[in-house]
Amino acid sequence: MDYMKEYENWLTASCFDEETKKELEAIKGNDNEIKDRFYKSLEFGTGGLRGVIGAGINRMNIYTVRRASQGLANYIIKNNGQDKGVAIAFDSRNMSIEFSREAALTLNANGIKTYRFDTLRPTPELSFALRYLHCIAGIVVTASHNPPEYNGYKVYWEDGAQVTPPHDTGIIAEVNSIEDFSLCKTMSLEDATKAGLYNVIGEDIDKVYNDELMKLVLRPEVIKKAADDMTIVYTPLHGTGNLPVRRILDTLGFKKVYVVPEQELPDGNFPTVGYPNPEDPNVFKLALALAEKVDADIILATDPDADRLGVFAKDSKTGEYKAFTGNMSGTLMCDYELSARKELGLLPSNGAVVKTIVTSNMCDVVAEKYGCTLIETLTGFKYIGEQIKLFEEGKKDNTYLFGYEESYGCLIGTHARDKDAVAAVMGLCEAAAYNKLQGKSLWDRMIEMYEEYGYFREGAVSVTMKGIDGAEKIAAILDNLRKNPVKELAGVKVIEARDYKLHTVENYVTGEKGVTDLPESNVLYYVLEDNMWCCVRPSGTEPKIKFYYGIKGKDMASANELYDRMGEAIRLLG
Repeated sequence: MDYMKEYENWLTASCFDEETKKELEAIKGNDNEIKDRFYKSLEFGTGGLRGVIGAGINRMNIYTVRRASQGLANYIIKNNGQDKGVAIAFDSRNMSIEFSREAALTLNANGIKTYRFDTLRPTPELSFALRYLHCIAGIVVTASHNPPEYNGYKVYWEDGAQVTPPHDTGIIAEVNSIEDFSLCKTMSLEDATKAGLYNVIGEDIDKVYNDELMKLVLRPEVIKKAADDMTIVYTPLHGTGNLPVRRILDTLGFKKVYVVPEQELPDGNFPTVGYPNPEDPNVFKLALALAEKVDADIILATDPDADRLGVFAKDSKTGEYKAFTGNMSGTLMCDYELSARKELGLLPSNGAVVKTIVTSNMCDVVAEKYGCTLIETLTGFKYIGEQIKLFEEGKKDNTYLFGYEESYGCLIGTHARDKDAVAAVMGLCEAAAYNKLQGKSLWDRMIEMYEEYGYFREGAVSVTMKGIDGAEKIAAILDNLRKNPVKELAGVKVIEARDYKLHTVENYVTGEKGVTDLPESNVLYYVLEDNMWCCVRPSGTEPKIKFYYGIKGKDMASANELYDRMGEAIRLLG
């Protein structure tokens, strides 16, 4: 692609507004900046768009949003879904309001009804809303937990999950076929409203969504007993979670809920954290200070679009607040949900737990204890949502019980088809109440689980490689690993290697070769001795290559030592 030619086109073409042209005029002579903005089109991947806000084909702006929406409209019309409409939500990020409105108006200009939330809403509520309204698709304008300069655009299909084959590739093909931005349709908000194409949704959906979550409570009497004494500190990290999380906790009956005041209101600049990711313990600084002040039992944080949940809980022995990884909180919730169902006689014989291939192997042991089928999917919660659809369609004889991934996301229930931090708050607080009545904190329960199931620990190493050179380096690392297979890591032997791009499986012990049973993906997975593993893949949303690994120790000390050793060995792979 001739990036300078594209740059000049944006400066002169009539379809681009003067504000955009002014921004681009300001970088004249800065070849590196021009190249970065125009050397390629912002990729519409299997989940949608994500990128830095700004003018240019490799940026998030109203024009790249229109292009994505025009491609989606073309695909919907080809599949005769235009009469069903599209639900649209947005988070607190800069330009989210504008981008979501532009998406709606492009769809409207193609004769497709839209149902756009009146104000910011969590991603899981969008997943719920499009199913409730019987829409053909849904859009969430969010960049999840990325830094403030980013925004994004996620696409969902009528089952409520992010698009999977064949819809993802079909939409991508339609978007990529649009080379001229002037071909992207739009119309005025006034005209779209008068035509009945642009519709606003709001509190009515909130109520139904909240009611659906309440149906998932397993032990309401436990919450009632513990609610007066349990103290919860919560932060929405300037995102969408504030109102829905407070609403569900109030409906449940919890009285002592403290919201971090400095992080309560929506703000796309994320002034108190910068990088609003609940996976990062640093974002809990203000919450931890408040927790010490009010003597909290648990501390909770949701990311900007409220699909991920970070957790701290008190160690009863030391009084110290301990951080949970996504694997830890997910496995603890899974164990609670299954044990409660068994005690209440609600555990079906064909129950299934679904996790991604980079999620803790402790989950396997928990599922086995309760006689549940364990199903693994590729990385990405859309694949967990896809399994629910297969269950409902009778293509698999299973009942969905719980699903989660290592990146701090889980789903209790089937009201949505994406990870739901609002529901996770509800489930975790129920588990905390149950354990509190037994004199235990959630951290105490986690230690009990380690003693029962084994000392599993998981880690991830992400290496950022930006720009053209970075993409080439990531490809080179994966190519080298394919040409020079890993046979051991940190002194632990590799038993089996799986290549999900080439569909190959090789057992290094028996020499047996076979094929993978998951869809094609640029992922390498290594099964190690003693229930350990490693996985390598490029990020689908950021310029990174990611190395995941899981170990199992005999006790906490040996687990920590092996974890550090494995982490060092894996860093050498990159």
